[in-house]
Amino acid sequence: MAKTFLILGILNSVFCIALGAFGAHGLKRILSADMLTVYHTGVQYHFYHAFGIIIIGLLLLHFPKSRLIPISGWLMMVGIILFSFSLYLLSLTGMRGIAMITPLGGISFLSAWGLLAYAIWKENMHSIQL
Repeated sequence: MAKTFLILGILNSVFCIALGAFGAHGLKRILSADMLTVYHTGVQYHFYHAFGIIIIGLLLLHFPKSRLIPISGWLMMVGIILFSFSLYLLSLTGMRGIAMITPLGGISFLSAWGLLAYAIWKENMHSIQL
């Protein structure tokens, strides 16, 4: 499972770089300043959580039996889809209705980090090998 999250995190990071470059160079003349800000917010949170998923993969190397840490990783993926992708769609299409799912992505992000904190807290401190 660690390898899965490491690969997901790395691929999301690559995707973020491509989306960020596309936004900075390809969308600068097309989108309004407000919509460009919305787009960049999607990229920013996407990048934070791509790194979060890499952290999940690394933590699973130390806690391979944890059942909560992978759930945290999947919640981050759901958050990326609901939060970041809804902002990408909003900025590119102007469809304001899509923004109704953005807060669900934010809740997924918050839940992921909260669950991760709980999972680490719950682990036996003697099993930590950093």
